Amino acid sequence: MISRTFLGIACAAILSTQLSACSTPPTRQQMGIGGGAVLGGVLGNIATDGSTLGTVGGAAIGGVIGNEVTKKK
Repeated sequence: MISRTFLGIACAAILSTQLSACSTPPTRQQMGIGGGAVLGGVLGNIATDGSTLGTVGGAAIGGVIGNEVTKKK
């Protein structure tokens, strides 16, 4: 079984790799969406004891929240 610590480190590594591959720096909103999705996925995974549906649902909800929080006012 994959430990929660390993999952969190893996998500952070994937996010940083994806962001560094961009040819232009990501916008504040893109950072909010990505960060929210990663954090939501990790929290969803923890809350549902590793359920795939919980992880994907958490990532989707986190991405939406990250998008709303970083919108220009």
